Amino acid sequence: MYSEKVMDHFQNPRNVGEIENASGVGTVGNAKCGDIMRMYLDIDENGVIRDCKFKTFGCGAAVATSSMATELVMGKTIQEALEVTNKAVMEALDGLPPVKVHCSLLAEEAIHAALWDYAEKNGIKIEGLEKPKNDISEGEEEEDY
Repeated sequence: MYSEKVMDHFQNPRNVGEIENASGVGTVGNAKCGDIMRMYLDIDENGVIRDCKFKTFGCGAAVATSSMATELVMGKTIQEALEVTNKAVMEALDGLPPVKVHCSLLAEEAIHAALWDYAEKNGIKIEGLEKPKNDISEGEEEEDY
Protein backbone atom coordinates (compact mmCIF):
# COMPACT_ATOMS: atom_id res chain seq x y z
CA MET A 1 0.00 0.00 0.00
CA TYR A 2 2.72 2.50 0.99
CA SER A 3 6.14 2.74 -0.65
CA GLU A 4 9.30 2.05 1.34
CA LYS A 5 10.12 5.77 1.25
CA VAL A 6 6.73 6.71 2.73
CA MET A 7 7.23 4.17 5.50
CA ASP A 8 10.78 5.41 6.14
CA HIS A 9 9.70 9.07 6.39
CA PHE A 10 6.79 8.09 8.63
CA GLN A 11 8.85 5.92 10.99
CA ASN A 12 11.96 8.16 10.88
CA PRO A 13 10.68 11.64 10.06
CA ARG A 14 13.33 14.25 9.22
CA ASN A 15 13.36 17.79 10.59
CA VAL A 16 10.67 17.41 13.26
CA GLY A 17 10.38 20.31 15.67
CA GLU A 18 10.13 24.06 15.82
CA ILE A 19 12.47 26.88 14.85
CA GLU A 20 12.61 29.64 17.45
CA ASN A 21 12.23 33.06 15.83
CA ALA A 22 11.50 31.42 12.48
CA SER A 23 11.53 33.63 9.38
CA GLY A 24 8.16 32.20 8.42
CA VAL A 25 5.64 29.83 9.99
CA GLY A 26 2.69 28.36 8.16
CA THR A 27 -0.13 26.27 9.58
CA VAL A 28 -2.65 24.49 7.38
CA GLY A 29 -5.17 21.76 7.95
CA ASN A 30 -7.82 19.63 6.36
CA ALA A 31 -11.08 19.70 8.31
CA LYS A 32 -12.33 16.59 6.52
CA CYS A 33 -9.54 14.28 7.66
CA GLY A 34 -8.33 16.19 10.73
CA ASP A 35 -4.69 16.59 9.65
CA ILE A 36 -2.86 19.73 10.78
CA MET A 37 0.59 20.67 9.52
CA ARG A 38 2.85 23.48 10.73
CA MET A 39 5.98 24.36 8.77
CA TYR A 40 8.83 26.56 10.08
CA LEU A 41 11.35 28.21 7.76
CA ASP A 42 14.66 29.90 8.57
CA ILE A 43 15.54 32.05 5.56
CA ASP A 44 18.87 33.88 5.29
CA GLU A 45 19.52 37.38 3.95
CA ASN A 46 20.01 35.97 0.41
CA GLY A 47 16.58 34.35 0.42
CA VAL A 48 17.91 30.81 0.89
CA ILE A 49 16.18 28.38 3.25
CA ARG A 50 18.80 27.49 5.85
CA ASP A 51 16.55 25.32 7.96
CA CYS A 52 13.08 23.87 7.80
CA LYS A 53 11.18 22.02 10.53
CA PHE A 54 7.65 20.74 10.88
CA LYS A 55 5.08 19.58 13.39
CA THR A 56 2.21 17.49 12.05
CA PHE A 57 -0.83 16.03 13.69
CA GLY A 58 -2.22 13.43 11.35
CA CYS A 59 -1.89 10.08 9.66
CA GLY A 60 1.32 8.39 8.57
CA ALA A 61 1.07 9.85 5.07
CA ALA A 62 0.73 13.37 6.52
CA VAL A 63 3.90 12.88 8.60
CA ALA A 64 5.76 11.38 5.62
CA THR A 65 4.77 14.20 3.23
CA SER A 66 5.74 16.84 5.84
CA SER A 67 9.12 15.18 6.34
CA MET A 68 9.79 14.93 2.60
CA ALA A 69 8.65 18.52 1.99
CA THR A 70 11.23 19.81 4.50
CA GLU A 71 13.94 17.82 2.72
CA LEU A 72 12.88 19.22 -0.66
CA VAL A 73 12.97 22.91 0.36
CA MET A 74 16.12 22.86 2.50
CA GLY A 75 18.93 24.81 0.81
CA LYS A 76 16.63 26.18 -1.88
CA THR A 77 15.84 29.80 -2.66
CA ILE A 78 12.37 31.16 -1.91
CA GLN A 79 11.49 30.92 -5.61
CA GLU A 80 12.73 27.31 -5.84
CA ALA A 81 10.77 26.38 -2.70
CA LEU A 82 7.67 27.89 -4.23
CA GLU A 83 8.04 25.42 -7.10
CA VAL A 84 7.89 22.38 -4.77
CA THR A 85 4.46 20.98 -5.65
CA ASN A 86 2.42 18.22 -4.11
CA LYS A 87 3.32 16.19 -7.21
CA ALA A 88 7.04 16.66 -6.47
CA VAL A 89 6.47 15.53 -2.87
CA MET A 90 4.56 12.44 -4.03
CA GLU A 91 7.20 11.57 -6.64
CA ALA A 92 9.99 11.94 -4.06
CA LEU A 93 8.09 9.46 -1.86
CA ASP A 94 7.57 7.04 -4.79
CA GLY A 95 3.85 7.74 -4.79
CA LEU A 96 0.88 7.78 -2.42
CA PRO A 97 -2.40 5.87 -2.49
CA PRO A 98 -5.16 7.97 -4.16
CA VAL A 99 -6.98 8.49 -0.83
CA LYS A 100 -3.80 10.05 0.62
CA VAL A 101 -3.01 12.54 -2.16
CA HIS A 102 -4.55 15.30 0.00
CA CYS A 103 -1.62 14.88 2.42
CA SER A 104 0.81 16.00 -0.27
CA LEU A 105 -1.44 19.01 -0.98
CA LEU A 106 -1.22 19.86 2.73
CA ALA A 107 2.60 19.78 2.52
CA GLU A 108 2.61 22.11 -0.51
CA GLU A 109 0.19 24.51 1.20
CA ALA A 110 2.24 24.47 4.43
CA ILE A 111 5.33 25.57 2.49
CA HIS A 112 3.29 28.33 0.82
CA ALA A 113 1.78 29.42 4.15
CA ALA A 114 5.25 29.69 5.74
CA LEU A 115 6.53 31.67 2.74
CA TRP A 116 3.45 33.92 2.95
CA ASP A 117 4.18 34.57 6.64
CA TYR A 118 7.80 35.38 5.77
CA ALA A 119 6.70 37.82 3.06
CA GLU A 120 4.21 39.52 5.41
CA LYS A 121 6.81 39.87 8.20
CA ASN A 122 9.27 41.44 5.76
CA GLY A 123 6.81 43.58 3.81
CA ILE A 124 7.68 41.91 0.50
CA LYS A 125 5.74 40.25 -2.29
CA ILE A 126 6.88 36.85 -3.51
CA GLU A 127 6.17 36.54 -7.22
CA GLY A 128 3.70 33.71 -7.89
CA LEU A 129 2.68 33.24 -4.24
CA GLU A 130 -1.01 33.48 -3.43
CA LYS A 131 -2.53 33.73 0.03
CA PRO A 132 -2.80 30.13 1.25
CA LYS A 133 -5.98 28.56 2.56
CA ASN A 134 -6.03 27.58 6.23
CA ASP A 135 -8.19 24.57 5.38
CA ILE A 136 -7.31 22.78 2.15
CA SER A 137 -10.72 21.10 2.08
CA GLU A 138 -12.30 24.52 1.33
CA GLY A 139 -13.60 24.59 -2.20
CA GLU A 140 -12.88 20.90 -2.71
CA GLU A 141 -15.47 18.66 -4.24
CA GLU A 142 -16.98 16.25 -1.74
CA GLU A 143 -14.58 13.34 -1.44
CA ASP A 144 -14.69 10.20 0.60
CA TYR A 145 -11.61 9.56 2.71
